[in-house]
Amino acid sequence: MVLIMASGCGNPGKERRSPVTAFIGLNHPVQESWTVKLAVTKSGIQREVIEAGHGAEYRANSGTEQHLDHGISLTLFDSNGKAKTTITAEKALIHDNQDIEAEGNVTITSEGTIITTEYVKRSAKDKMIRSNRFVTIRRGDETIRGEGFETDQALKKYRIFRGSGEAFKKQ
Repeated sequence: MVLIMASGCGNPGKERRSPVTAFIGLNHPVQESWTVKLAVTKSGIQREVIEAGHGAEYRANSGTEQHLDHGISLTLFDSNGKAKTTITAEKALIHDNQDIEAEGNVTITSEGTIITTEYVKRSAKDKMIRSNRFVTIRRGDETIRGEGFETDQALKKYRIFRGSGEAFKKQ
C-alpha cells in the first residue's frame, strides 16, 4: 500500500488569487442564492429592502445583473427610513445602476393606493415607477384603468396614459 500526501502553504497577503470564472458564459449565473434579502442604505438610513426566494447574478455587458424570482417583495422607504411603498411580483431584475424591473402579477401598495399591472420599472435616478402595460389604480372608491402609467415611489402623484375610470360620489 502506497500513501501519497501533499500539502501546500502560502502567504495569503502575497499570493491572493481571484477566482477563475472565465469558463462561465453569459447565460450562466456567476453565483446563486436562496432566501435572498438585500438592504440598500444611504448615510445609515434604510432606502429599500428586496426579498426573494431565489437570486442569481449574471454578467451583463460591462457589469452584472441580479435576477430574482420565486416571489419578490420590494419595500421602499422615505427619507426618514419609514416604509412607504411595497412592490410584489413573481420576478425582478436589478441593474448595476440600481434600476429595478418587476414582472408578473405586480402589485404596488402605499397608504390606501393599490396599483396592479404585469410589469413596472423603478428608476433609481428619479425614483419614479413606470409601466407601458395595462394598469389598474384603486384608491378609495375610485378605480382608474389604462395602458401605461408613471408615479412617484410614494404613489402620491401619478399619471395614467390612455385611461378610463370609475368614481363614486358620496351623497
